[in-house]
Amino acid sequence: MTGPLRVGLLFGGASVEHEVSVVSARGVWRALDPGRFTCIPLAVTGEGRWLTRELSARILTGDGKRVDPAHGADDGGRLVAEPGGGILELASRGGHSRVDLDVVFSVVHGWGGEDGRVQGLLDLAGVPYVGAGVLGSAVGMDKEAAKRILESRGIPVGPWMSILRDEYETDPAGVVERISARLSFPLFVKPANGGSSVGVSRVAEPLAAPAALDHAFACDRKVVVETGIDAREIECAVLGNDRPEASIPGEIVPSREFYDYAAKYVDGTSELRIPAPLPPSTIHAVRRLAVEVFRALSLEGMARVDFFVERGTERVFANEANTLPGFTPISMYPKLWEASGLSYPELLDRLIRLALERASSEKGRVSRFVG
Repeated sequence: MTGPLRVGLLFGGASVEHEVSVVSARGVWRALDPGRFTCIPLAVTGEGRWLTRELSARILTGDGKRVDPAHGADDGGRLVAEPGGGILELASRGGHSRVDLDVVFSVVHGWGGEDGRVQGLLDLAGVPYVGAGVLGSAVGMDKEAAKRILESRGIPVGPWMSILRDEYETDPAGVVERISARLSFPLFVKPANGGSSVGVSRVAEPLAAPAALDHAFACDRKVVVETGIDAREIECAVLGNDRPEASIPGEIVPSREFYDYAAKYVDGTSELRIPAPLPPSTIHAVRRLAVEVFRALSLEGMARVDFFVERGTERVFANEANTLPGFTPISMYPKLWEASGLSYPELLDRLIRLALERASSEKGRVSRFVG
């Protein structure tokens, strides 16, 4: 093929991270080299509807932070995925046209976009995409599943437990009592499937636990509760497929009690220390464990792996892996690679090439049994 690669930039989505996704998309769009890539915006409303290319482009180049469901009323057109046939654009008066794409770069964060659902849809449509596949996306998104896998591989994680909404609603007092017996305060209560610290609370004592659990259960049917470790928050970026590489680590010094949504995206006063001021042995441990986490969770393309480095002991605990890290101008993933010698545009190029390499290797799989 000659000419620029056609990159479908998928953004928005039906999750609480919708606005973050729109900002990430604008960051990627501005950094893609127009001489090498043709960017084709693909916007998804908060209700999950894929809009036409024309409407998507207007949203991406505007200044709004949401893909409003009213968009699309202009012509009633929409995009759909056809198994084995790629992405189609349906017109309101009938008929369709094919959306020619070489690869999709999805920045649909959170539920529905980061948990394997979009990845499965694109696999069925036969369209290559950046980042982890269905399995890695699903287990990376689910904090309970990820922690169980990491523990089974001997990767250290802090004390934790999981709770289902039904068991909490059946016996709220009993659940709080069980949490108090198993874990030490302060605690962090989190939706098992979520990101950008949405729905996360720090709990100093048992009386505050019910409100935190209600808050987390509003975002997911399963919640993870973790003992709060007196630790520094360290993040490491990983890039690659079969031979992943780890960036230099960075440290987050939150502007608030912990690194919540507001500290990440609203007040802009949290401090990012790149590189993280850590002893060489700890830096080595973080980078080694980041690659181990990446492989244990069957990840591909990219991930940002978050760690706790305990104060006083320098023990390193894996916290979680983010398979679709933010690409906003202040996001840690591109900043870590920039500090490691890979610029933002070069990083996007590498990610797209990795997606195409994986798609090419998968074409060689046997699809029919010949006896």
